[in-house]
Amino acid sequence: MIFVKFLLLQVQVNAIMTPTQRRALFAGLVFGTIFILISMMIYSLAYMGLSWAEWILLGCFAITLPWTAIGFWNAVIGFGLMRLTKNPAEYVYPALADIKGTENIQTSTALAMCIRNEDVDQVNRNLTAMMAQLVGAGQGSNFHIYVLSDSSFEDVIVEEENVFSKLKSDWKGKIEVTYRRRTDNWGFKAGNLREFCVEWGGNHDYMLTLDADSVMSAAAILRMVRVMQKNDNLGILQSLVVGLPSDSAFTRVFQFGMRMGMKSFTLGSAWWQADCGPYWGHNALIRLKPFIESCHLPKLSGKGPMSGWVLSHDQVEATFMRRAGYECRVIADEMGSYEENPPHILEFIRRDLRWCHGNMQYFKLLNEPGLHLTSRIQLVLAILMFIGSPAWMVFVVLGTTAFVNNELVPVQMQAVGPGYTLFGMIMAMIFAPKIVSILDVLFRKDLRRSFGGGLAVITGSLLEIVFSMMLAPLMAVANTIFLFKMFVLGRAKGWVSQSRQAQSLPFWVTFTHLWPQMVFGLIGFAAVFSK
Repeated sequence: MIFVKFLLLQVQVNAIMTPTQRRALFAGLVFGTIFILISMMIYSLAYMGLSWAEWILLGCFAITLPWTAIGFWNAVIGFGLMRLTKNPAEYVYPALADIKGTENIQTSTALAMCIRNEDVDQVNRNLTAMMAQLVGAGQGSNFHIYVLSDSSFEDVIVEEENVFSKLKSDWKGKIEVTYRRRTDNWGFKAGNLREFCVEWGGNHDYMLTLDADSVMSAAAILRMVRVMQKNDNLGILQSLVVGLPSDSAFTRVFQFGMRMGMKSFTLGSAWWQADCGPYWGHNALIRLKPFIESCHLPKLSGKGPMSGWVLSHDQVEATFMRRAGYECRVIADEMGSYEENPPHILEFIRRDLRWCHGNMQYFKLLNEPGLHLTSRIQLVLAILMFIGSPAWMVFVVLGTTAFVNNELVPVQMQAVGPGYTLFGMIMAMIFAPKIVSILDVLFRKDLRRSFGGGLAVITGSLLEIVFSMMLAPLMAVANTIFLFKMFVLGRAKGWVSQSRQAQSLPFWVTFTHLWPQMVFGLIGFAAVFSK
């Protein structure tokens, strides 16, 4: 407790700590935590010496720790900021406090929405809502809408041409609209934006990147433009994105958990990342000149799934922007920036595997010359985010096998005392971002009311935690199978369009995709209860 109070004191004196000092402090906390947890694990396992199986368990445990420790300390710092500062987002990025909201918009911004075989009516509704607000704010002349299509389905292409032609006609004289479709979708989304930059980038100062499911209020857009206008060294400004309302029960539970966890996590990470902040690929404002000059992604050499165009382009573009001498910052508060989340478990897994594929390509970018140390660390952490899944799977399989047949897999763990203590610490650290955000909501009367009262917050949070505990092993199995196919068999899925509509899943469709998870769960259940 004394140590946490000391950390919160450091948060309070943020103004006299440089980004380098904050990163050093954070690194010390993370590595110190990892050292303590590994030491506890060794103590739990090694009272009769370490067998081959225990060495493997220890290695797998260590692989899963970086993100656990980082998430925990991000949450602690974020909670300190939420409780001890008047405006946490302005505290971690003081330039926000300089914006009054009345500054003239003197720049030109392209709203670039990338689409691929999407629900055209939904895209049209999202764009129309944003355009109406910008025009209503008297700022239509400072913005230009670009619909950048990579669609390949003939019926979708025809509908796009009709709908966006009408959109352009309806808003003529109020706000400009341009629709363009590529016949060769090289580079996927990053290539789509690169072609936009080559053809139209010189006409604008900034680019607001949008996905097909993105919606932003005019107030949020104008705030971001005003911040970038006033800070010439700002290259990327990322907004904190909140999930849109959904008819899908899966989406609503997931969004509740994300909203509870993201604020404290993002605040804590913004505190130490500072000018090396994140870019999530959408709902972000980008300064076009340095982006065009310095953020062109290479085509990775070789053959197989690790080669070709970079799929997870956003984090790489952020590291390149930082290398060019421009800041990457995040506005770590809810400000009218929204997205839709996957409507069901199968789409959620598909999206996650696409990210997994892209993050594994970062292995080939770690030696990219000129990157900041923090940027390289971020690439490594992006890789570890998914490498942790097979490590966790090996840990579970070995542990379960040892429980059933200790002669086959010799593991002797002190479960009572050290083992239970370690388990409790790990679980508390995993859920820390959500726990501290729940506490912050409960402590604030206005927030508590907005969530329907304290009982609703607690009930919803407990349900979401159970949901998260059920979802985690499903994702771990899916990621492990994907990584096996990728690294051992040399296979990976390509870039496909997303399903964004709520829908029921037939049993056979669900079984076809999730039978490995079911088999894994049944074997584990049978093994434990047969003992």
